[in-house]
Amino acid sequence: MARAGLTTERVVLAAAELADTIGFDNVTVSAVARGFGVKDASLYSHIRNLQDLRTRIAVLAATESTERITLAVAGRSGRDALTAFADAYRDYALAHPGRYAAGQVRIDLAATDLDLSSHLRAAEVCYAVLRAYGLAEPDLTDAARMMRSTFHGFVTLEAANGFAHSRPVQASWEQTVAALHLTLQHWPSQA
Repeated sequence: MARAGLTTERVVLAAAELADTIGFDNVTVSAVARGFGVKDASLYSHIRNLQDLRTRIAVLAATESTERITLAVAGRSGRDALTAFADAYRDYALAHPGRYAAGQVRIDLAATDLDLSSHLRAAEVCYAVLRAYGLAEPDLTDAARMMRSTFHGFVTLEAANGFAHSRPVQASWEQTVAALHLTLQHWPSQA
């Protein structure tokens, strides 16, 4: 029987908040149960196992970040859309480091029946921003990979205090996005 007050949504949100505090890799069913003041067994009415819990955190992260990015880029194109996308991506990653880490994990499609439409929407928003640069396949995929790699690398280093130079990190971020914009404008097309 499910413990009163516990729902799958509450368990996953608590796990996501815990991930933001202690790191995604450190989240366990026991740690989440302790947060609710219950035994581990009480959570198994809401999740199957640790892998299911971690997958659900990843889905939550994809949903949240995609919503933020979609709202940020709405009605924008070109450099404005790229900048809005980049800033929303970075803001989410820095505000929710555990969830962000969860969002980088590849989900085993055969092992879950969860709604993964946010993952598809995230790709669609990214491709929409890139199409404004006149890109088509295979350049779209290459540019999307470059964009994700650039943003991920920057925010991962920033979150780890990896930038020791006196230049403000915000200034470097703005230059990085500007350089990415120029690269996209002058893409060496293979289409």
